[in-house]
Amino acid sequence: MMAIALKMLVGDSAKYLALVFGVAFATLLMSQQVSIFIGLMTRTANQVLDIREADVWVMDRRVRYVDEVEALPDAALGRVRSVEGVEWAAPLYKGLAILRTRDGLINQVSLVGLDDQSLAGAPRTWLSGDLEALRRPNGMVFDVQGAALIWPEGDPLDRVGDEVEINDRRMVVTGMADASAPFITFPVAYVRYSEALRLAPPSRNTLSFVLVRAAEGQDARALAARIESQTGYQALTWDAFAWRSVQYYLTRTGIPVNFGITVMLGFIVGAAVTAQTFYLFVLENLRQFGALKAIGATNGQITTMVLLQAAVVGSMGYGLGVGGSAMFFTFVRGGAALEGFYMPWYVLAGTGLVVALIILVSVFGSLLKVFRVDPAIVFRG
Repeated sequence: MMAIALKMLVGDSAKYLALVFGVAFATLLMSQQVSIFIGLMTRTANQVLDIREADVWVMDRRVRYVDEVEALPDAALGRVRSVEGVEWAAPLYKGLAILRTRDGLINQVSLVGLDDQSLAGAPRTWLSGDLEALRRPNGMVFDVQGAALIWPEGDPLDRVGDEVEINDRRMVVTGMADASAPFITFPVAYVRYSEALRLAPPSRNTLSFVLVRAAEGQDARALAARIESQTGYQALTWDAFAWRSVQYYLTRTGIPVNFGITVMLGFIVGAAVTAQTFYLFVLENLRQFGALKAIGATNGQITTMVLLQAAVVGSMGYGLGVGGSAMFFTFVRGGAALEGFYMPWYVLAGTGLVVALIILVSVFGSLLKVFRVDPAIVFRG
């Protein structure tokens, strides 16, 4: 019976291919768009996720996400360090600056100033140089993807040693690092905190964030609450701050709605094409199903046959769809626009469940027609 079911399925190659590619298109659209959405939302918090040395971030109470900076007074660092349970606290500067290259090009960069002593928040993966590159006089380190945007011609690593200018001050590119791309894809330039203050426009307050490491045995959430109560500043654990940044973009931008519409369209198109084609496939094979019922096949056996046909269509379409999505992310790897985007395992699992739902809905509608077929249809003209 199973062999007969497979022969019926592949016998009409046009409808068989239409079924498979309908499922494949829905799978491709859903898995690709959901993966891009997850990657995009992760980018909104990458600059928090990259600095794993800090258990707690301290900032102005009005700050809602990592790219919104309201500077603290310099005295805030000492106040935070005085809180019980703090192992160390380090300043972090974050701001935008205009960079000029010796070729005359200008680029807006995200300037990150790290504590001169500890260099807390420095990149963890180095492609050229090491932490000492940040300690050199007038030293500046770029993320390699950002450097490719500044110098699109040639290998960015060849730019180590080049001179650049920010706010009429000369800096030297002393290293390249592999840092996670931020949501706003400005190149990220790392310098020491003292250098950042020298490069930044004059301002009464310059301390963007305070990075805090909890002492051994201290709960990070309890420490954050203690810092808030004793200093009056906002203090969040690194994961809470990362989620706040993600939620800001989720609630304040049209990104979720746009991606949600695309994913829903993929589901609707895939479900409509698959259900309609499968239904037509069953209608055209009603005489064969009637013949099987005439020779004694039960509804249970017919159901097993149709489920096997649906499983073959679903697995083939799902495999082609996720394969196409994986190929897409493989081909775009290395580009600054989609750097770090990939297809997580839970997207594969979720898409598989949705495809299974589409197939089951299609099968249910088709089986009702098969169950009602009269075996005598075999003898009718």
